Amino acid sequence: MPQRIDIEAICAERGLRITDQRRVIARVLSDSEDHPDVELVHSRAAEIDPRISIATVYRTVRLFEEAGILDRHDFGDGRARYEAAPEAHHDHLIDVETGKVVEFVDPELEALQRQIAERLGFRLVDHRMELYGVKLERD
Repeated sequence: MPQRIDIEAICAERGLRITDQRRVIARVLSDSEDHPDVELVHSRAAEIDPRISIATVYRTVRLFEEAGILDRHDFGDGRARYEAAPEAHHDHLIDVETGKVVEFVDPELEALQRQIAERLGFRLVDHRMELYGVKLERD
């Protein structure tokens, strides 16, 4: 399970104004163990504060993304999905049948990516890897 990142605290550190509704949205995102889209964030936030509009969630998510607090992902399902920008790098494996996203770190894979970049004449500065698969059938 990913480590919880306190988005509200990061907003305070970066000097972002945090309204009550932004606080609720930040808490929903911090508590998410999945990679919700805006509609799911809105649904969860509205359970806490029914006055939060979908437009407020869109604006807040965009603000957090522009501030580098959220990472946006497109896992091939036509929806932008979000997670708190992690302190440590990780990759994603997406189950194409269920949409479940599994986060993983593989040191051998990281080393191989650096080696490939070097072989091609580059120093790797960043990357994003998304693997797509289906569950193996077990007998």
